[in-house]
Amino acid sequence: MHRRIKRRLIHLVGRRGAILILIGGLVTLYGAGQLARPIPDQRGLRLLLIVMDLDCWSWTWIAAGAIAIGCAFLPEGRDWPGFVCLCLATVPWSASYLMSWWPLGENPRGWATAAIFAAFGAIPLVIVGWDEPDRRARPHREHDE
Repeated sequence: MHRRIKRRLIHLVGRRGAILILIGGLVTLYGAGQLARPIPDQRGLRLLLIVMDLDCWSWTWIAAGAIAIGCAFLPEGRDWPGFVCLCLATVPWSASYLMSWWPLGENPRGWATAAIFAAFGAIPLVIVGWDEPDRRARPHREHDE
């Protein structure tokens, strides 16, 4: 029974949808975590906090994740807004951490955090260009049943 549900879910969302659900879930959890217990060292976020408070930024993460999860159930080619939202959620954070390192010089490790957020945001940009594999061309595997 579990395999049947798994196959049905994979057929429904595909690999692109699975990535949208996984990364969208992480992004949503990150935003919820910021709401529940904000990071104590906010040196890298100073520029962002000029624009909006941390609660608002947390809700942008939650919204981006929710949009991505919702887009997971759209057909390939119409799911692109989910990938874009995941990327856009990371851009301000990456830029703020980078600028806290240089030119502001407030955060000596800002470059590393900026790189992490940039790489995390680049993943959806790579995946949005991938096509779903043709399921009809795959050979049937006996042990999947």
